[in-house]
Amino acid sequence: MPDGWQRKFDEPIETPDGNQLRTLREAVAYLAKTVPKSERDMPAVTTAAEMLTYAAERGTAWMFLARMATLKAIHRHEVRQFNPDAKEHHWGRRKLKRDE
Repeated sequence: MPDGWQRKFDEPIETPDGNQLRTLREAVAYLAKTVPKSERDMPAVTTAAEMLTYAAERGTAWMFLARMATLKAIHRHEVRQFNPDAKEHHWGRRKLKRDE
């Protein structure tokens, strides 16, 4: 398995422009190219850079965190919205034998 910045993600990261980031090197280059200088101090971006560096320097155990942080940095301006049509949870709806 390649070491350092050539290490590959388990699943490629899909970017908003349709490209795929397969290695740590591609992810760092993409963030450096697409993130404006005014936003490079944002927590999501600095965390992504830090996790990518850890994954390259320290080993494969950091790859999952690097992937999550990179996704968060890429989608840093997207607002998560509540979906009321989502599947309802079954919590508290289970009937016990004694209640039948």
